[in-house]
Amino acid sequence: MKKISLIGLLVTILLATVACSNQEQSNEATPASEASFTLDNYDREVTITGIPEKVLTFGPNTTELMIGLGLQDKVIGNTLNNHSRGALPEYKEAYDKIPELNYGSATREAVLTSGADFIYGIDWEFGEEAIDLEELNQYEITAYLNSATTLEEIYQEISDIGKIFAVEDQADDFIIDQQTRIEAMEEKLAVTEPVNVLIYDSGGEGVFTAGGDNFETVLIEAAGGKNIFDDITDKQWSTVSYEEVISRDPDVILIHDYDVPSLEEKIAEIKSNPALSELESVKQERFVTISLESVLPGARMAYAVEELAAGFHPELFE
Repeated sequence: MKKISLIGLLVTILLATVACSNQEQSNEATPASEASFTLDNYDREVTITGIPEKVLTFGPNTTELMIGLGLQDKVIGNTLNNHSRGALPEYKEAYDKIPELNYGSATREAVLTSGADFIYGIDWEFGEEAIDLEELNQYEITAYLNSATTLEEIYQEISDIGKIFAVEDQADDFIIDQQTRIEAMEEKLAVTEPVNVLIYDSGGEGVFTAGGDNFETVLIEAAGGKNIFDDITDKQWSTVSYEEVISRDPDVILIHDYDVPSLEEKIAEIKSNPALSELESVKQERFVTISLESVLPGARMAYAVEELAAGFHPELFE
C-alpha cells in the first residue's frame, strides 16, 4: 500500500509539472502585443485583435507620426497631401516611399478596395458624408481617429498607437522628446508677455479661423501667444467678421500655408482688404507663416512650438 501511494504521488507531481510547462508554452505562444484589447478613442471603443499590417493614414500629420514611430512599412496609402508643404527632412525619405491613396480626401471606393485593415486618420475625414465608420466595420477595417485638442490627448494617441503596433518603447521615447523640447521653449519664453494672434486660414466673407478648442490654440499658447478667438469653444473652426477682427486688434497674423490659395495670394488678400489693411500688424507686416500640417495634432508639436515662438518673439532668437 505504501508503494502504491508513493507511485501515485510521483505521478501526480509529474502531471503537475507537465501542466505547468504546457501553460508556460501557451503563454509564450500568445505575446501581449497580439492579445485582444480595447482602447477608448474619444468615447469610441476600438478593439484590437492583432497587430495591423496594412494601414491607411488620413492626413500628413498622421503619416509623419507613423514614420516617427518607425511604422512606415505598415502604411500602404496616405491622403490629404493637399494640406502639406512636404515632409520634415527627417521624415522625407520614408514619406516619399509611401503610396498616395488620394491627393485630397479619401474616397469611399479607394478605401474599401485598398486592402487596408486599419486607418489612422484625422477626425473630419469620417462621418455620414465622408468615410462611414459603420461601413468600415462591415469590411473589417478598424479606424482610430486623430482628434486631439490638447497635448495630453495627443500624447495618449501616441501611446495608443504604440500599444496597437507593439512599439511602446518607441512611443514613450517620442513623447519624452516632444515634452522636453516644448518645456524648454516655454522656459525660454517665461520672461515674455503673450502676443495676440489672429489665425488666418482663409478669407472671403470674413476670416476663417481656429477657435479655442482647436489644437492649434494649444501650440500658440506654448509658443508665447494668445489666440484672439480662443473664446469660441463650440466649434474648432469658424468664420468671424472683419469688424470683429479689427476690434480685437491682433499683434501678429498667423497664416496657414497649403496648396490653394497660395501663401502669396493670402498675404495679398490681407493687404488689399479694406478692413484688415488698417490693422497695425498688417501695416508693419507682422506675418508669421506655417504649413497647415504643422498645427494639426501629430508628430510636429515641438517643431511647431519652436517655429511659432521664433515668429512671435524674434528678439529672443536673434
